[in-house]
Amino acid sequence: MAVHFHEEDLPEGVLAPGPVAVDTETMGLVTPRDRLCLVQISDGQGDEHLVRFAVDSAFAAPNLKAVLADPARLKLFHFARFDLAAIEHYLGVTAAPVFCTKIASKLTRTYTDRHGLKNLVQELLGADISKAQQSSDWGASEINEAQRDYAASDVRFLHRLHEVFVTRLAREGRSELAQACFDFLPTRARLDLAGWAEQDIFSHA
Repeated sequence: MAVHFHEEDLPEGVLAPGPVAVDTETMGLVTPRDRLCLVQISDGQGDEHLVRFAVDSAFAAPNLKAVLADPARLKLFHFARFDLAAIEHYLGVTAAPVFCTKIASKLTRTYTDRHGLKNLVQELLGADISKAQQSSDWGASEINEAQRDYAASDVRFLHRLHEVFVTRLAREGRSELAQACFDFLPTRARLDLAGWAEQDIFSHA
């Protein structure tokens, strides 16, 4: 297992075919204001790739964009809604089709309100990840080893979680409902970007 660090784009041909786990790190939680700094991606074979974007980046990244926009590749996220918005706003591509482990958790782990990635990894995989670097400065000129390890851990377990949740969704009879939610996620992200982040447009109010 290794963590590979790249500037501005993913090298061509470094990922095996099939689903990829994806995550992002930004300067904050307001997507149009807080720039995209890092995209993490893994093919589930043991290595993680981190693509860092500079403060003056043009976000060209043709190889990364090709993978993210590939309709034949399933993209695995945890809280896809945020990452999809950041990817669409800065990279200009829709990263679909999607599987979101946070949504899958909420649809199957109804016995708890703890749906963070750390909780899922602990309960379902018996592993532990540190969230100490979650709020660190991702726009710094140097990304330190602790930040790199944290960023890599955010995609390291998503393939295994995907397998668990596919089984659990089927067990609970919620696979079709989950798929409908996943299919809607790119639109949900666009609503966020367009100004409807906090308003439920489906409510009567």
